[in-house]
Amino acid sequence: MAKTAKSSFVCQNCGAVSNKWSGKCVACNEWNTISEEAGDAVASVPGSGLTRSSRGRVVTLETLAGKSEEAPRFSTGMAELDRVTGGGIVPGSAILIGGEPGIGKSTLLLQLSAAVANSGRRSLYFSGEEATAQVRLRAERLGLSQAPVGLAAETNLTNILSTLGEGKRPDLIVVDSIQTLWADALEAAPGTVSQVRAATQSLIRFAKAAGSALILVGHVTKDGQIAGPKVVEHMVDTVLYFEGDSGHPFRILRAVKNRFGPTDEIGVFEMVQLGLREVANPSELFLGDRDAKSPGAAVFAGIEGTRPLLVEIQALVAPSGLGTPRRAVVGWDANRLNMLLAVLEARCRVSFAQHDVYLNVAGGLKITEPAADLAAAAALLSSLSGAPIASDQVYFGEISLSGAIRAATHMTLRLKEAQKLGFTRAVIPSAGEVEDASVKKMKLLRYGHLKELAAGVEPCQ
Repeated sequence: MAKTAKSSFVCQNCGAVSNKWSGKCVACNEWNTISEEAGDAVASVPGSGLTRSSRGRVVTLETLAGKSEEAPRFSTGMAELDRVTGGGIVPGSAILIGGEPGIGKSTLLLQLSAAVANSGRRSLYFSGEEATAQVRLRAERLGLSQAPVGLAAETNLTNILSTLGEGKRPDLIVVDSIQTLWADALEAAPGTVSQVRAATQSLIRFAKAAGSALILVGHVTKDGQIAGPKVVEHMVDTVLYFEGDSGHPFRILRAVKNRFGPTDEIGVFEMVQLGLREVANPSELFLGDRDAKSPGAAVFAGIEGTRPLLVEIQALVAPSGLGTPRRAVVGWDANRLNMLLAVLEARCRVSFAQHDVYLNVAGGLKITEPAADLAAAAALLSSLSGAPIASDQVYFGEISLSGAIRAATHMTLRLKEAQKLGFTRAVIPSAGEVEDASVKKMKLLRYGHLKELAAGVEPCQ
């Protein structure tokens, strides 16, 4: 009698495997996420690469010496996307892009597919969530209906692999989304850990062998992370996140992993009626509707990847009638705000204990850089005192728990961007060198401690 396949129990949240079922996953502490899956079913998926061979071949070992050629690339036809990927897409690479529903992932990839197809390359688009009529309707709205893109609405992994193997080698393959694919050899439902892992592995193996660029769309969880096992992010070459707020037209494409280029690079887009429009100078866009006469608004000169970016940080400090005042933050770390308020009270004797504090980063941008501390502190102090900040002034600098203002990276690059947009004053840390002589035409006010800013030293005089 044939031996039955041994089952395993896989957590659908983190991918942890155990040999028995339990109500709670011991790895991620989530309840009711463990399901039973066949242990060796993945080996029967075509193209998965899993074999039962007991012997392998001897591989040739090389040394670290020698020169390596840079990976060849082809342009996407979108300058912002080229910037994020490191100069273009590498043939044979796998890219995973995630984002919230409705943020514009499908629109971006449809525009990308059309641009690649119009350049003479073969572009294929597999939609697992929408029918071909829906995709055609979007293409017509975007003015892309004449682009020679190969379109199919398919979720069966075997059918997709068979289609890819027919005809001319595709240059670009878009799968929207990876959670909808299923392999009939697996008993698990689409979207489960085993199905996502098998589909990703099979598609990546085809892309590497054929030299086709592969782009996978991934759903995100309520925490903003790409759904499914983390191993998928390790399998691909590049991981991109498409961020934005439905209340704002701006969209940020951020690279968090890139084997062929820099990480933490961003591309800025604006959602308009005809799709996503590239924003060449995002600093002007984020500062376009700025009210310079209102107190509590400070301009932060930040760095996103290699790009300098100016954005307005807005603060509102109002008397509170509650026993515990409110602390609300949009676009910044709430813990960072609490730390900054504690430093202002302990080191500068400025108390916000009887006030509600609201902090917002204008334009829907999310800032994680510590150098935004000084701009946030200036906005808070301005709102508390009711005195507006000079309209031609920028801030950057990290604040430590002692109140000292620490130097920031790329100081010259930040100042050049501010000077280009007409700013003439900059409040910066006392430490750190400004190398370029051209930015020394700006009035630089160097502070070493937060006390100097809170004591009423007016930088604009």
